[in-house]
Amino acid sequence: MLLFKSKNGKKEQSKPGKVSEGLWIKCPSCSEIIYKKELERNLEVCPKCNYHFRIEAEKRIKMIFDEGSFQELFGDIKPQDLLNFVDTKKYKERLKEDTEKTGLSDAVVSGVGKIFGITAAASVFDFNFMGGSMGRVAGEKIAMTFRYAIENKLPVIIFTSSGGARMQEGIYSLMQMSKTVALVSEFNRTGMPYISVLTDPTTGGVSASFATIGDVIIAEPKALIGFAGPRVIEKTIHQSLPEGFQRSEYLLEHGMIDMIIERKNLREVLKKLLTLLINE
Repeated sequence: MLLFKSKNGKKEQSKPGKVSEGLWIKCPSCSEIIYKKELERNLEVCPKCNYHFRIEAEKRIKMIFDEGSFQELFGDIKPQDLLNFVDTKKYKERLKEDTEKTGLSDAVVSGVGKIFGITAAASVFDFNFMGGSMGRVAGEKIAMTFRYAIENKLPVIIFTSSGGARMQEGIYSLMQMSKTVALVSEFNRTGMPYISVLTDPTTGGVSASFATIGDVIIAEPKALIGFAGPRVIEKTIHQSLPEGFQRSEYLLEHGMIDMIIERKNLREVLKKLLTLLINE
């Protein structure tokens, strides 16, 4: 049992298997019960098994960029329900709910900031907004990030965490794949580096477009990376998949990514890469 103080100051016991809301978090990998503040101090990484929790775009930005240096761009672009899409609820309702939940207007935050004094354009996905899915707004923000970098001769860093294309926007969502790839191709002519950081999960249309064509592709440990999920693949081919299939370590072993970097080391590695590649 866990002892904790209630609002009236008295010590109480939690029920077996129950985690006190707001104080403790259960690791989905090793089931360790972690004090929330300890997890925050450890950059949202389990101190026992090194499981990297999914984090909000705001936290990612604070971890990576010099304090106070990040300036958001294109924040006034908001999604629209062009198809009047309805599944179990209206798309407009989903957008409203996730906006209230996250404080974001869509799944991507774009801007410009400094890493150890080196200026870079960046886009950061937030999985909490509709599973980080890429619709018209997310795709346009990615494209505009590359346009901004081209105009200002800046490197680009994209942090992905996405379930793929947003089904509620149909073909408008799928069009973002070709658009973002075209902008990466145009950006490549500048000679500036594009660093893609794949976090858990990076799947679907995002993995099949801009996310996997960076000059350097980094992944966090044990991140799920692929097009269709492993369960879908197994049901399609009627075969068992290799252990660890579509995880960062498997992709590194098979040459699909360049390196796996733990969150605590990512900022320093990005600094080294930017310094090396910009000065080439």
